[in-house]
Amino acid sequence: MARPLPLDRHDRQQAAREFRRANLLIAAQQVFADAGLEGATIRAIAQAAGYTPGAVYSYYPTKEAIYADILSHSLTALGAAVRDAAAAAHSDEARLRAAVRAFYDYYYDRPQELDLGFYLFQGIRPRGLTPALDRVLNNRLVAVLQIIAAAMARYAGVAHLDAHRETVAAMCHICGVLLMANTGRLRTLDSEPAALVDHYLDCLVARLRPR
Repeated sequence: MARPLPLDRHDRQQAAREFRRANLLIAAQQVFADAGLEGATIRAIAQAAGYTPGAVYSYYPTKEAIYADILSHSLTALGAAVRDAAAAAHSDEARLRAAVRAFYDYYYDRPQELDLGFYLFQGIRPRGLTPALDRVLNNRLVAVLQIIAAAMARYAGVAHLDAHRETVAAMCHICGVLLMANTGRLRTLDSEPAALVDHYLDCLVARLRPR
C-alpha cells in the first residue's frame, strides 16, 4: 500500500489554522450558552479558547460573526441529516416521515443547537445578528425546509405554496414540542416528545394522502 504524501508547509499551516478555528468555535459556543449573545465578549471567548483577543480577531471581526459561523455549521449539519434520512427512504410516505423526523431527531439530540438557532440563551425575544448574516442563515434554514417540502409535494402532489405552508407548520410543531420537552413542561403533562411528533406525522400523512 502506498504511503500518503506528506503535507507541504502551506497545507500544514492551513490544517493548523482550521484546527485553531474549530477549537475557537467550540469555546465560543460555551461562552454563548453561559452569557448569551449580548453578554458574550471577544475577550471572554478568547480566554475560553486559550487565545489572545488579537488571535480571535484574526479569524472573525465580531462576536456576531462567530455566532453566525457556529449557527451556519449547525444548519449545514441539520440539512445533511434531513437529506440523508429522506434519501434512504424507499417510498414517498417513508421519505416524508423520515425527513420530518430527522429534523426533530437532530435537535432533540442537540438541545444547545436549538437554543443557538432561536437565540434562546437569554430568553425568548426578537433579536438577530446583522441583516447580511441573518439573510445567509435564513437561506440555510430555507434550504433545509425545501428538502421537507419536496418530500411533502412528492407524496401528496400538492402545489408548492401548500407544501411550503405545511412544511413551516411542521417545523413550528416540532420546535414547540422540543421547547416544551427541554423546559420540562411535557413531563408535567405526562407526555413523551417523540410520541407527539409521531402522532403529528400520522395525522399529517393521513390528511395529505393522495385521494
